[in-house]
Amino acid sequence: MSRHPVLALVTAVAATVVRPPAPSVVAPEPLDHEWRLIDDAHWQIVSPGATEDPEVTDAREGTRGDCGAGMVEVRGEMLDEGSGYFDVVEALQRNTCVDWITRTFPERCARFDQGRWRSVSANLPRRSMHFCIDRFEYPNLRGAFPWIMVDWNEARAICGREGKRLCTEAEWTFACEGEQASPYPYGYERDARACVIDRTWRAYKAGALFPRDTQAARAELDRLWQGEASGARALCRSPFGVYDMTGNVDEWTTSIVPGERPSILKGGYWGPVRTRCRPSTRAHGPDFSFYQQGLRCCADAARDYLE
Repeated sequence: MSRHPVLALVTAVAATVVRPPAPSVVAPEPLDHEWRLIDDAHWQIVSPGATEDPEVTDAREGTRGDCGAGMVEVRGEMLDEGSGYFDVVEALQRNTCVDWITRTFPERCARFDQGRWRSVSANLPRRSMHFCIDRFEYPNLRGAFPWIMVDWNEARAICGREGKRLCTEAEWTFACEGEQASPYPYGYERDARACVIDRTWRAYKAGALFPRDTQAARAELDRLWQGEASGARALCRSPFGVYDMTGNVDEWTTSIVPGERPSILKGGYWGPVRTRCRPSTRAHGPDFSFYQQGLRCCADAARDYLE
């Protein structure tokens, strides 16, 4: 018998204690896409196939003009864009919608009356525009998926690294609508077959998206993503030959309104939102980034320096 009966009793009791099972490790859900992290902040789906060399795209499209590789020359007379929150052209254009899907925000029009719009816009003031714009959403390659989770400051720096700049909202609008100022880059009737639009909205978990460089953020982006690779829709092409300007991802531009925050989003994304050429989103500051936001770049046209 033990010389320490109390110690012997404690040892015996401890031997009979039922210990809780070790927590099981839950494997993460498999992802639908392969993602890569860029600059510890932005995400991009890895393209399953090869992307197209910009020089090849330029030769086929025939819209490069006096611009750098992968860009489209935009030149013409733009209907005066008005100012920021109240764009006269947009307001007049809304009045020519003859088939509303919904008039509540974010409004969606199924069809505009082309003849009425041509009549209404015939005598509106115009101004000359001439610039270069990326043919596709950044990184501006046919077959590549757009970068997302980019804020306005970062978008401006990305364009700057390539010797370009963010488009002004007026440049972006003109590249989308053309000289006739059509509501959609492909015309007057909303078409979910032409561009990646009107897909079912999915509620997001904001807490899962930040910090941006985490596996939780990647999993949430994978769950939310409903976009496509750049240039996947041949019909989603503006009168100047610029692709994916409405739908797919929102694109950062720079405000033309003095004193206003510079960070303006254009084009809408894949969800059931306005996704027309004229409307803009002006509610977010330059440090705001989100799951459906990307960019494309602009540059001055080389010919401007010679004239």
